[in-house]
Amino acid sequence: MSTLTALARARAAHAGRAVPIAAVRHVHLTDRPFVLIPLMQAGEAAAPLAVMAGTDRSAPHLLVVGQPRNRDQRFAFLTDFAKLLIPYLDELSTHTETVEATKNHEEWQRCTDAPQLILPNPGGIDALRLLGRSARFRTVDGPYPVDPLVPLLGRHLTWFAEDRAPMPGSSVCLALTTALAQHWATGQSALEDQHLPALLSWIDPPPGMDGASAALLAEDPDRVPPAGPTTDPAFDTGVLAPLVRAQEEARALDDLRAVAKAEEELRAALAAQMQPTWETAWRAVDVLRGLPAAASDELRWQVDRGRFTDFVTGIAEGVPPQPKRPSAVSAARRLADLESAQQSYDRSQAVDDPLILARYRVGGEAFAGRITFVDAERQEFKGKRAWPRPLVLLHTLDEVILRPGAKVASPARVSQTARLRAVRPHPTAAGFEVELELQSGMGRGKTPEGGSLPTVGEERCYATFLAEQRGTRPELPDVDQTPWTHGGPPWPYVPRAEEQAEDWH
Repeated sequence: MSTLTALARARAAHAGRAVPIAAVRHVHLTDRPFVLIPLMQAGEAAAPLAVMAGTDRSAPHLLVVGQPRNRDQRFAFLTDFAKLLIPYLDELSTHTETVEATKNHEEWQRCTDAPQLILPNPGGIDALRLLGRSARFRTVDGPYPVDPLVPLLGRHLTWFAEDRAPMPGSSVCLALTTALAQHWATGQSALEDQHLPALLSWIDPPPGMDGASAALLAEDPDRVPPAGPTTDPAFDTGVLAPLVRAQEEARALDDLRAVAKAEEELRAALAAQMQPTWETAWRAVDVLRGLPAAASDELRWQVDRGRFTDFVTGIAEGVPPQPKRPSAVSAARRLADLESAQQSYDRSQAVDDPLILARYRVGGEAFAGRITFVDAERQEFKGKRAWPRPLVLLHTLDEVILRPGAKVASPARVSQTARLRAVRPHPTAAGFEVELELQSGMGRGKTPEGGSLPTVGEERCYATFLAEQRGTRPELPDVDQTPWTHGGPPWPYVPRAEEQAEDWH
């Protein structure tokens, strides 16, 4: 937690309302997201109980498993879930656009949009991960056949929950508590922020109430049911267990009317538990939409659209399902991609958002002030060639703790790096005078291009992390050249019978 975020939490606790810590929205929101509220059976991993989902906030679809410990009912539920989700994905994958060839990529077709799953919290994403793992290795023949849609659903859920959800900057699978906490600081702990109704109560409390009072009411399970994927223990013992037991007894007596009655009562009970969360999730989406999109939002969504295109193309071409455990080379590539994406995401957020940039100023990684002098004609001679090296003086009230020689860049011109030459007390005013030498981003001539230099009187901010070179992926061997120290080349994927009986954990 940064110093400014800690201060914002203190201000929120004092004011009784959440404090914005971002000026723009750093997650993408599609026009037609797929909101998903999963519930899982307590005490057994990957045993689905119910899901409320859909793209129409006024007409959600509710799928229920009458007996979560019954394997046939679980996979019938996954089949129905696939019939609900996969058409939404197929619709988005059919519309493409042509991306022109570049130096490193041939011309290709990219989906004009990508799907977006929105869940209440990270626990919901983990529930999708477990469901994906339980479904993607199933086969349509053999001793335990399933509907062909089930393994396809498993592959899609794994892509959403394991591949894209942890990727910084990706928005195809969002947890609302994470997205809201990224943009507002509340007067409660980070752990309490994982409770969606309580978090939203701080951000948008009901009329006449402050955030703390509204959050306290929202945490009462008798008033507001939990947002999942786990259920309230009192509901489990007092409502859920008797209804499930009533179904089992009716099936044992082969009483179809009693079975239908018990199923309808269970469905009504689960709908009552999930409907408040469904409405809260859409309200949270509305709150996020109230923020203007960041300037880098469209570029990040292009990346998501490209990854979605690659994924559905791979399925169409017969690529095997995602393995249980990645190979050594795949894991190393994944780690490098995560690190690179995090660096790029942090950088774009700071460039797009002055509130986030302010965190770096407080931490000493950036400073801001007014340009007081520019020597545009200053040059550096290397042999017979002269290079432009303009000198800039900046007056700042920030405490500059960077040492001479540090490289910095400004959000106003990220491609232009500067070297910090000196920091000294300002001779005529409070604060400091920072002496900078511009080193790039001025064109290829002996003199700087027009408009490439800051002007006297201009307000500018400079930060060290903006001048850092983006890391490149390390040189890694091909998968079939994995050294023996890392397990050697992995065996080709072959479906095995034991995958049909894998433990769901």
